[in-house]
Amino acid sequence: MTRIKDLPDIIPVFPLPGALLLPRARLPLHLFEPRYLAMLDDALKTPSRLIGMVQPCDTSGNKFGLQHIGCAGRVTQFSETEDGRYMITLAGVSRFEVRDEVEGFTPYRRCEVSWDNYSPDLDGTERDVSFDRSSFLDLLDRYFDAMELSADWDTLKEAEDELLINSLSMLLEFDPEDKQALLEAPDLKSRAETLIAITEMALARDKEDFAKTLQ
Repeated sequence: MTRIKDLPDIIPVFPLPGALLLPRARLPLHLFEPRYLAMLDDALKTPSRLIGMVQPCDTSGNKFGLQHIGCAGRVTQFSETEDGRYMITLAGVSRFEVRDEVEGFTPYRRCEVSWDNYSPDLDGTERDVSFDRSSFLDLLDRYFDAMELSADWDTLKEAEDELLINSLSMLLEFDPEDKQALLEAPDLKSRAETLIAITEMALARDKEDFAKTLQ
């Protein structure tokens, strides 16, 4: 079992707008830029094999141009294509707080991070006893219909609460600010409430846009 003291103080970071990784979830990535190929090569040489996913943000008031909170994932799978690109999978380990950016000679960015506020991320699967799955799936059905999306409903209905909430938080195409709010939700209950609120707002905006087309 991974412990806080086992996690490194400095990790490579991959700033990617709209990308969300959560603890115990999996994020597939396609790497092709030379700096990120170098990042992968260096990460695979470390015991932890960690890469930090963090969203870029407006540099005004933020000297790093990065969001304050990110999530680190362990490289668990990778394969090389014939033209030298890599397909990798990150398994979410823990969120972190960006403390400082580390200057150096690597072509990719590295940050000094703190894991102290996120020790529960290293525990087992989270549960939310108050989660109303039936109402949530009904909301999701209306959202998918409005956005003209398809879904494997059998899989969604059978998924555990954490897998369902975290997977949808990662996969649905919300604004980067909404993705960050989902990442920063302190626990599964808060993330579910945030996901429901964001989904309801997206439906409301869709209705407003439709009404405008009729005017």
